[in-house]
Amino acid sequence: MKTARILLLSLAILPLLSCEKEDPEEFAEYLVARPLTMTREAFSNSLEMIAPQPIGQSGKVYAYGDFVFVGEPYKGVHVIDNRNPQAPRKAGFIRIPGNMDISVKGNYLFADSLSDLVVLDISDMDNIRPVARLEGVLQEYLPWPVEADLFESAGWDPSTEVQVGWELTLERRAVAEVQRGMMDNMFTMAEAASDTGQGGSLARFKIVADYLYAVDSHTINVFDISDLEAPAALEDVFAGFDIETIFNYGDHLFLGSMRGMYIFDISTPASPTFVSEFQHGTACDPVVVDGSYAYVTLRGGNQCGALESGLFIVDLADISQPTLAISYPMDQPYGLGVRAQQLFICDGSSGLKVYDKTDVFDLKLLDHFPDVVTYDVIPLEDRLLMVGDGMLSQYHYAETGLELLSRISLRD
Repeated sequence: MKTARILLLSLAILPLLSCEKEDPEEFAEYLVARPLTMTREAFSNSLEMIAPQPIGQSGKVYAYGDFVFVGEPYKGVHVIDNRNPQAPRKAGFIRIPGNMDISVKGNYLFADSLSDLVVLDISDMDNIRPVARLEGVLQEYLPWPVEADLFESAGWDPSTEVQVGWELTLERRAVAEVQRGMMDNMFTMAEAASDTGQGGSLARFKIVADYLYAVDSHTINVFDISDLEAPAALEDVFAGFDIETIFNYGDHLFLGSMRGMYIFDISTPASPTFVSEFQHGTACDPVVVDGSYAYVTLRGGNQCGALESGLFIVDLADISQPTLAISYPMDQPYGLGVRAQQLFICDGSSGLKVYDKTDVFDLKLLDHFPDVVTYDVIPLEDRLLMVGDGMLSQYHYAETGLELLSRISLRD
């Protein structure tokens, strides 16, 4: 995968190198990516709850009891005290280097920390206690920052340090200097590189009864968590390619991938078995399921592959042969959720859209909040949680539509 991206980068660079030399005095802004690192010793002893921190990049949202957790990719989880949904407050930040996902059961928080699975006792939020670390049981997931213009890795020593993410900064550089260094930079990077809570549709972790399922790009990692302080890694299950999300409905797991949707039977929970798949063109792809239909948002552009975005509704009447029922155009959809006859779609900068899905062949737009940038959503029983652009919003379900309960900035 990394080699392919480097090849694409080289093809983009060659025309630049063959062009007439740029004016040395010309400057431009470039998004520069550098490895975010820490020492191996610090990484192994890094789990802790600290004071609330401003969020840099909103990640996935997770609800458990009176708390809401908002992930910040590679860094950890922001904790929101939500005992009063009309006035939520920031309670702290759980530092988990290399973290992308969490799931909670019985006051125990399970999280990835690069290739490690870590478990924390969160029964006392003022005294969070690490209880277990299973080393090397997960595939490290550090997506290549395809939006970056330049990559710089000088000063990183892989023998003593661990890369826990990417740091992106916008910097002004001389155009001629950047073009001269691009080829060397390319080769350098090629060498270096219930009692459970509820997550959104973008989750890669899912707890079902006494089992935790964690997906990476091609595998379902299975863990027996019947002893919450001593999870046991079971045999991994090959699931497909380019897997991005996981959703549970009944005795089935639905995996969203850039190629389609994979369905697995978990009636024998320790050994998920393949049932069927639904294929579509390459696109970023979360999925939720309700009744006889799966709802899949496809986001095109950038690394997602597809040129167009949309909502696909898949008929699951015969789960061994899922078929497309109908599709609808969208702008740049991310997470989505369902509650009763309502479908909630986070359509990126186009805002939150609420549909009546009583008739999937004739979706009706009930409400639209265009003034918010949306990323992920969780429809709880009594309210809707939504995160996006450094903001956590909560809405009350009313007969006339959604009513804003509160909005808290995570950037402060």
